[in-house]
Amino acid sequence: MAARIIGTGSYLPSLVVSNNDLEKIVDTTDEWIRSRTGIERRHIAVEETTTSMAVHAARAALENAGVEPEELDLILVGTISGDCYFPSTACQVQSALGADKAVAFDVSAACAGFLFGLGIADAYIKSGMIKTALVIGSETLSKMMDWKDRSTCVLFGDGAGAAVVREDEQGILSLLQGSDGARGEALVCENRRVNNPYRESSRELDFTKMNGQEVYRFAVRTVPKSVEEALALAKTQADEIKYFIMHQANIRILEAVAKRLEQPFEKFPTNLQECGNISAGSVPVLLDEVNRAGNLKRGDKIVLAGFGAGLTCGTTVLVW
Repeated sequence: MAARIIGTGSYLPSLVVSNNDLEKIVDTTDEWIRSRTGIERRHIAVEETTTSMAVHAARAALENAGVEPEELDLILVGTISGDCYFPSTACQVQSALGADKAVAFDVSAACAGFLFGLGIADAYIKSGMIKTALVIGSETLSKMMDWKDRSTCVLFGDGAGAAVVREDEQGILSLLQGSDGARGEALVCENRRVNNPYRESSRELDFTKMNGQEVYRFAVRTVPKSVEEALALAKTQADEIKYFIMHQANIRILEAVAKRLEQPFEKFPTNLQECGNISAGSVPVLLDEVNRAGNLKRGDKIVLAGFGAGLTCGTTVLVW
C-alpha cells in the first residue's frame, strides 16, 4: 500500500509586483534583487486571504483528481500565515468545500509545511485509517513583512498549492524530515507577546527577520544530504529522477543543490522568477505548474524538497 498524488491545483493572487515596482517603495533595484535571488516578480494578496487561496487551490486539485469533497478523509494545510489563530485554516477549507467527513488541521513547518503534511497523509494512509487526503500549502506572507526592509520584503510572495493523495499500489517511495531548532533564530517572526492584567507588553506587531547567510548555509548543506538519504531509502539513483521540484527560495541555492547532487540544472524546474518565495505554497504551486504543462507521466520518479524556518527540511521521493 502506498500514498499517491492523483491531482494538483494552485492559485496565485491577481496583483503582480515587479522588482521595478518595489524600487518605488523600498531602497532596492531590479538588478540587486535579480542578481542575488533570481526573483523578478511576485504575486501579492489584496482581496485574497490564506484561506480563500487554499480553497481555490483545493478545488482545482479536486477537479484535476476527479475527486468529490465528500470523498476526503483528511485535510491538511501547511501554513504560517493563517487568517485566524483559531479555527485552523484547514477547518475553514473543510467548511468551504463541504468536506464534512474529513478530519482537518494545520501543519506549522514554514517552507517545509507541504512536505510535512504529505508525510502525515502518507502515514494516515499506510496505517489504514484513511484512503483519501487533501494536502495544501497556502501563505499570505506579505502581511508579515516589514516593507521598509529590503533584505526580506523583496523575497516573498503569496499563493497556494494543493495535492490530492489517495491509497494506491505505487506512490511515495520514501520520506525524510528533519529539524534544527538550535538555529531557529535565523528566520523568525514573533507572535503576540504576553499581555494581561498582570503583565503589560508592547502591542506592536512583529515582522519577519532573516539571517540570509545562515539560511543559505543550512540549505546548501542540509538539502543535498536529505535528498541523497531519501533516494537511498527509496533505492533510487539520482539519475533516475526526472525532476527535482525544490522549494523556490533563491536561484543560487537551487544551483548549489544541483551541483552537489551532480545533476543537470534542467532537471530543476523553477518559478521563483515569477512567484518569489511562497513558503509552504512554493513546492505544491511549482508541482502543479509542471503537472499542468503535461511534463509528468505515470511512472515518472520525482523528488520534492522543502526547507525553511524552524529550521526544517523535508524530502519526498515518489512515483507519479
